[in-house]
Amino acid sequence: MDPDPETPICSAKGCRAAAVWVLAWNNPKLHTPERRKTWLACEEHREHLSQFLGVRGFLKDVVRFEEWKAPEGA
Repeated sequence: MDPDPETPICSAKGCRAAAVWVLAWNNPKLHTPERRKTWLACEEHREHLSQFLGVRGFLKDVVRFEEWKAPEGA
């Protein structure tokens, strides 16, 4: 069953599950320090995606989707 088109889905490759988490990240070689890019994650992929970003030093924050407030100008 596909999620509702209005429901954000997980960013993990091939995953179609509803997003529960927002992973805010920044690549310091490409982005200004205040810039935040986001990936969405379901419960199953939150740890994997967090580790992927974390080992590269990109992960800045992990927040429940319903609590996420995008920074001004993002």
